[in-house]
Amino acid sequence: MSALDRLTGGSRERSTRRVALAFLFALLLVSATATASAVPVGEQLVVTDQQTGDELIVTPVHENSTVALVYMHSVQKSRVLDQYAVRGHTLVYTRMEFESYGWGLPSRSAVREVNGTFVLEDPDWQGRELNVKPGRVADHELVVDGRTYDLVNRSDARAVTIRVTDRSLLEAALDTTTNE
Repeated sequence: MSALDRLTGGSRERSTRRVALAFLFALLLVSATATASAVPVGEQLVVTDQQTGDELIVTPVHENSTVALVYMHSVQKSRVLDQYAVRGHTLVYTRMEFESYGWGLPSRSAVREVNGTFVLEDPDWQGRELNVKPGRVADHELVVDGRTYDLVNRSDARAVTIRVTDRSLLEAALDTTTNE
């Protein structure tokens, strides 16, 4: 031990150890955060403003989660429901319900009437994203596993893209959803 260490009681050595431990801890923390950000632990539904790229809604989903668009048909002024199921990163169109025939609604498909509502089951469509233009007259709502979001207010009636993405371990731990 040097004379300086004897005079300072080895504080220089302790100080060096503390700095090394602090550096090691910081390195470990950065590494853990980077890993948690990259490790997917499930899926989330993300609604993005097409003009700005801002994420308007982020909410956890799982295999077979139900995602639906509910809106008012602009000509017929009747309710329309387009329902999808989450399958991995794909949205599978599973059902359409409408109360009266109008422009853009299926007329030559296997539509049946159930309690006064026309139902088209298993429409032939699936995709990685939906592009929707929420309208003030149509009053578009997004329903995810029973939870309703007002797409018109969230997007200020601007076009949005709806897709399923990976949900990271960090997002799950911090619960960084924009549900409210």
